[in-house]
Amino acid sequence: MDVNNKDLGTSLRTHTCGQLGESDVGRKVTLCGWVDGHRDLGGLIFIDLRDRWGVTQIAFDPEEVSDEYMELARSVRYEYSIRVSGEVRLRPEDMENRQMITGKIEIRADSIEILNRSETPPFLVEDDTAASEELRLKYRYLDLRRPWLMRKLEIRHQATRAVREYLDSRGFVEIETPLLIRSTPEGARDYVVPSREQKGKFYALPQSPQLLKQILMVSGFDRYYQLARCLRDEDLRADRQPEHTQIDLEMSYVNQDDVFEVVEGMMKHLFKKVLDDDIEAPFARFTYKEVMDKYGIDKPDLRFGLQITDLSDIFTNSKFKVFSEALSKGGVIRGIRYKGGADISRKRIDDLTEIAKSRGAKGLAYLLKRDGEIKSPIAKFLSEDEISRALEKAAVETGDGLLIVADAWKTACDSLGALRAKLGEELSETAPMKWAFLWVCEFPLFEYNPDLSRFDAMHNIVTSPHNEDNELLDAGAKSELPPSDPEHPWARIRGNQYDLVLNGIEIASGGIRIHNRKIQEKVLSILGIDEERADRMFGFLLEALEYGAPPHGGIAPGFDRIVALMTDSESIRDVIAFPKTTAAQSLMDGAPTEIDQAQLDELGLMIREKKKK
Repeated sequence: MDVNNKDLGTSLRTHTCGQLGESDVGRKVTLCGWVDGHRDLGGLIFIDLRDRWGVTQIAFDPEEVSDEYMELARSVRYEYSIRVSGEVRLRPEDMENRQMITGKIEIRADSIEILNRSETPPFLVEDDTAASEELRLKYRYLDLRRPWLMRKLEIRHQATRAVREYLDSRGFVEIETPLLIRSTPEGARDYVVPSREQKGKFYALPQSPQLLKQILMVSGFDRYYQLARCLRDEDLRADRQPEHTQIDLEMSYVNQDDVFEVVEGMMKHLFKKVLDDDIEAPFARFTYKEVMDKYGIDKPDLRFGLQITDLSDIFTNSKFKVFSEALSKGGVIRGIRYKGGADISRKRIDDLTEIAKSRGAKGLAYLLKRDGEIKSPIAKFLSEDEISRALEKAAVETGDGLLIVADAWKTACDSLGALRAKLGEELSETAPMKWAFLWVCEFPLFEYNPDLSRFDAMHNIVTSPHNEDNELLDAGAKSELPPSDPEHPWARIRGNQYDLVLNGIEIASGGIRIHNRKIQEKVLSILGIDEERADRMFGFLLEALEYGAPPHGGIAPGFDRIVALMTDSESIRDVIAFPKTTAAQSLMDGAPTEIDQAQLDELGLMIREKKKK
């Protein structure tokens, strides 16, 4: 939508700096904005005036402007905030700027007013600034003036509007949930807020509205959503922030397919409305086991091929000790075709080997298929039949390579998944598919934590087991298998959990929830949360489940990640107005900071000094 066609005049201006064109020639106008450029040609003075909407050239001619205004125009500097009035005129044809929306006209000024002067900015307010991110975050108010960042936040606004528009059309009710709640474990550390009225007690800032939206389903709202602020004290990366926004939604009387249908419709509407891109639906679906077997990761980028091939059956009777030992221990032998990799350098092999080792693999084997020969340090330990069958099964052609990992299933998946991501970096740039959505479902409900010798929830403590796996909840308590055994009943329970992935980025996670108190208590017990602790932490939810709680499920797409992908941003910091650094600091206002002793006394808190080592 062209917002410049709207009436954006105010008491101080008649138009914006991106609004005027040939049809306005002869009109008397007043503009406000920042000085984006200043050229004094000895007689004529030109000022490029910028606001959120664009840039307009202002011309000061000494034959048309008083000496006072000419002197004032001569005195302005970069980023001064000014107000100018004048007449819209066509530029000479040889002086048109076709790169600007307003490039065919200019304002012949008759007055100028300096609204506010500016110090010399620490960096140029332009898209291609060389300033470091730390400097730009410190002066975020200047950084946000850059058209590049403004466009991203405008797209975020449009995306917000599109999401609300779609969910409203599907019968959802937007409900705000509180930011001051009780502390409940959700996978990350809570940010806590001390209570002044009840000293020694604390609120927690919500990691998500998970339990509250389930309460809304028990309350009968049936379809809820919220662009929810979520706060998590966790280690940060490019796609994480201490506070982020998610499109939180929940529905009653639904199964997995119902949730998928709503979310796919929302994504189609969002991408069409904001980017005019047509998204194909339904999205591809994989089970967790399928996606790990094929791509080695539970959030693969499907814009390029590079599927992993299981070679275990080919090397069942291999005399190569590395392969035979891996299989004898219950492991697997997997490979990935490296297209055009037959002439790979030794250094490249070493780099890829380090990637595999960083994910737990003991090493990386390879077969390089050149004209009439196979180059590999392991070729002498393999039969011609084994080599031929392996290359054929992995669709390796002359000029290609085959990278092989022999290890435990999870290690082989992780290692080859990392290699696939590395090899795919150059392929994604030329991929014919722009947006590759997929669903991943049937995750294990639990995963064994060897460090704590217990099971953890793989995703969410309120995710329901598949109905046919409910009996494994009780069977696990009686099993004689060690919990670390992958055949332990609890390790085999599938959860009604699903993730939505876009271009190799997980953008949403959700599930069908537990709506029965007894099943919820069994799940909490497996996680090491006994009845007393469960009642203390989740009593309000457990009690609500006893009052006719309907079957319900939902999902929480990460809004910042989605907008970052839509705007081709490397970090979600680019689509958040005031982001934190990877050290969870706000460089602009200095948060977090110490607070006054009087505030500490009011809250009944005392800062304990760190002991010197």
